[in-house]
Amino acid sequence: QVQLVESGGGLVEAGGSLRLSCVASGSTFIRWTMGWFRQAPGKEREFVAALRLSTEITYYTDSVKGRFTISKDAAKNTVYLQMTNLKPDDTGVYYCAVDTKNTMRSSWSRSYDYWGQGTQVTVSS
Repeated sequence: QVQLVESGGGLVEAGGSLRLSCVASGSTFIRWTMGWFRQAPGKEREFVAALRLSTEITYYTDSVKGRFTISKDAAKNTVYLQMTNLKPDDTGVYYCAVDTKNTMRSSWSRSYDYWGQGTQVTVSS
């Protein structure tokens, strides 16, 4: 099984930056897709970003394009989400997830097989 551990969340003022990390404790495979989702208070979980390990193609939801960057360090089995120019609407619990089945819809929550515990990001106005 795959174990995912997120870290890097915290409290930051609007305009600030944070870098989230997701470490896969088990084996990783080049054909996997790694994703980041978030859930704001009172709202449903939404897609943020994804990276296909085999092609390094990235995907972002429109609201974070130009501000967030997803990347990987294969040697450390780690995926990062670099967040800049944070806004209060970015507040929420951020989850790392992995799609082991190479599905075609990386933005769909149900495409992912394993999830981390989440890390809280709070952006004050």
